[in-house]
Amino acid sequence: MENTKKVGKNFYENLGKLFYAVAVADSRIHRQEIDKLRTFIRKYWLEVDELEDEYGTDAAFQIESVFDWLVDNEKAGDECFDEFREYYQDHAGIFNPFIKVLILDTANAISNSFAGKNKAELVLLGKLELLLK
Repeated sequence: MENTKKVGKNFYENLGKLFYAVAVADSRIHRQEIDKLRTFIRKYWLEVDELEDEYGTDAAFQIESVFDWLVDNEKAGDECFDEFREYYQDHAGIFNPFIKVLILDTANAISNSFAGKNKAELVLLGKLELLLK
């Protein structure tokens, strides 16, 4: 059971990195992008599984925690995307078709939330789509 919790926590942490990379693709993170991510976490990601962190909080909130930490520390988006890609390649088996669609839906919603998608976001979304196929 502890191993499942560790995989779940790492899974959500890496999603936080991915969604941060999407939001920062245009070199700025806008309030609308943060709000859209939080909405998606509460509306969809909390329903994915029953995993909780060590404090009894739904593990899906790790997405938000990691995202906020990355915002505060102004990490490079391409580096975060590369870390997500490595995680995905090492753990492809836990990414079922539903999760892949939810990842793409969340990433698209974030990028659409402020003035539509720009070129940098389109490129990143294209890379993500190819990775998840």
